[in-house]
Amino acid sequence: MLTRRQFLANTAIGAASLLVWPKLTLAATGSDTRFLFVLLRGGLDGLESVPPYGDPGYAAIRGALALSPSAVKPAHKLDNVFALHPSFDYAAQLYAQGQFIPVVATAPPYWGRSHFQAQNCVENGTAKPDGAQTGWLNRCIACMPGVDGLACAAVMPLTMRGNAKVETWSPPLPVEVNPILLQRLQPLYAADVRLAAPFARAVAQQTASLAPESGAAMAPAGLGKPRKQQMACLPVMMAAAGGFMGKADGPRVAFVEDDGWDTHANEAAIVTRKIAELDAGLKAFHQSIGAMWGRTVVIVATEFGRTAHVNGTGGTDHGTGGSMFLAGGALRGGHVAGNWPGIGSGELYQNRDVHATTDFRAVFKGVLMAHLGVSESLSESRIFPGSETVEPLGNLVAPARAAG
Repeated sequence: MLTRRQFLANTAIGAASLLVWPKLTLAATGSDTRFLFVLLRGGLDGLESVPPYGDPGYAAIRGALALSPSAVKPAHKLDNVFALHPSFDYAAQLYAQGQFIPVVATAPPYWGRSHFQAQNCVENGTAKPDGAQTGWLNRCIACMPGVDGLACAAVMPLTMRGNAKVETWSPPLPVEVNPILLQRLQPLYAADVRLAAPFARAVAQQTASLAPESGAAMAPAGLGKPRKQQMACLPVMMAAAGGFMGKADGPRVAFVEDDGWDTHANEAAIVTRKIAELDAGLKAFHQSIGAMWGRTVVIVATEFGRTAHVNGTGGTDHGTGGSMFLAGGALRGGHVAGNWPGIGSGELYQNRDVHATTDFRAVFKGVLMAHLGVSESLSESRIFPGSETVEPLGNLVAPARAAG
């Protein structure tokens, strides 16, 4: 494994090389299904992503952030209570095809407001942030003989840590880097005898990439903007995951992560952009996994929801109940899952949050058991230890169907 110093020296701001995915062994047991877990780090607002426009208390408590199918930019109506955020264009199409399910009022067992503790709880699969040093997804893979996993992440995430075999993949760093960042890094690298030369070469490469189309050179200290804007990371990662998983000998279980979902201010603009990226990611994954889509389930989760009330900067703060999403051709979709607690007077948790009614583990267990064929005993004893009282959520996965 490369040290951080070696990584910086070898990549030099943008010269990262693409890792080659090794040939994987097809599972010896169960049907040839695929499962992708997408973790949105930062806390996606469930009341924005799946607005309960039909709840009598919604418009009053949300104010300027309220969304509905009758707004100027309409949300995608799902039923008489719920809609999808306007940026969920592709997800709305999948919903109409029975291949998308929002799950409302969900939360992990940890109901605190720390990003890190909540994420640890989501990833280790126990009732506590420090309940395990391994991840539930790795333990799931370990229960499936012959199955390897893939983590599309720069560093192995907690949910994929453990004894089961998991490979990591991340895209090469972007070629074009903000020149201001290079200026700030230059004196630091110049003082290191090992990194000075690689950094200088990276600056030269950056200078060439930023040169105008006419071919005129740009000074290293130039503050011009890159000619091309980098593509959002999430669609790239999800497309890569689909490409690997779509192969006959590809990984059956994979993980993708994304950050930037913490919206303490200017939430409307941030959520609009980020949900558009997630929506594009779902489309990219669907296209890249190809015929395997019919045998695939995707679960999208975040560590917690946001406050029901809007703060003074047009944002929301860390909350409890949020939303999860399921997508894939193997779903029994086209409906909203979970029990909605309401957001009227007396219905909020601690008078500030959506009250969670569905444990994340109920959704995970429901999919792993019905889709990957994991037994209930293994689910309770090894994958989600201590979850005997958490009933698997049903009516999520359709009967087995052929790829295509």
